[in-house]
Amino acid sequence: MRLSFNEHVVLDGVSFTARFHEKIAILGASGEGKTTILRLILGLLRPDSGNILIDGRDITFLREAQLRDVRTKFSIVFQEGALFDSLDVKENVAFCLRENSRLPEEEIDKKVRELLRRVNIEGAIHLMPEELSGGMQRRVAIARSLASCEPEMMLYDEPTTGLDPVTAETICELINELSSGVPPERRGLIVVTHDVADAAKVAERFLYLKDGRIVFDGDLHALKGTEDQGLRTFINDILP
Repeated sequence: MRLSFNEHVVLDGVSFTARFHEKIAILGASGEGKTTILRLILGLLRPDSGNILIDGRDITFLREAQLRDVRTKFSIVFQEGALFDSLDVKENVAFCLRENSRLPEEEIDKKVRELLRRVNIEGAIHLMPEELSGGMQRRVAIARSLASCEPEMMLYDEPTTGLDPVTAETICELINELSSGVPPERRGLIVVTHDVADAAKVAERFLYLKDGRIVFDGDLHALKGTEDQGLRTFINDILP
C-alpha cells in the first residue's frame, strides 16, 4: 500500500495482516504515518495504490454509506481525546447514542452512566471538558468511543501523550482491561504511539515504521533483541 500527500510519500509498500483479537502497537517517530494507518483502516483515507481488506471485504473504494457496517467493528480514541468543548461529559458520551440509535432519553442516560462507570469516571458526569484533567479526558473519550457499538477492536491514537507517568499508567491499565480475556474471544487493539514503554504495557505484537515502511514486525522478545541500531535507539527505554 502506498499513500502520499502532494509529493510527500507517507507510506510506501506498507503491508500487514492483523486478527481482531490481537494487541498491536504501531511504533515510530512523529510524521511516520502511524495515525494515517488508523485512518486508512476506517476508510477515512484511501491509498494511492494497494487495497485494504477488513474481515475479507475490500473497503478501498467503498462509498461512505457502505463503510458504516465496517466501522462498527472498530472504536477509535483520538489523540488528546477530541471532546466537544461545548458539551459536558454526559452529552459528549450521549452524542453517539443519539446519532446512531433511537433509544429514549431514559435509556440513553442509563447507558451513559454505565459507560462512565465502566471507565471509573461517573462522578464527573456533569463537568465540562475544560474542568477535566488530561487523564479524565482520555477516559471520557474511551467511554464515548464505546457508546455506539461494542467493537471487535479498539484503535488508540497516542493515548498517553502529554500525561504524567501515574495517569499514563492508569490509562494503560484501562486499555488492558477493555481488551482482557483469551484470544480469539477477546477484543483486540491497535495503539499508535512513540512511547515504547507504554506500548510494551498493552501490546503483544509490535510494528515499527521508518521512512514509510514497516521495518520490524514481531513480539516483545524479538523487539528487545533487534540488532537494528536505529530501532535499538528508539526502544532504549525498555532495553535492559
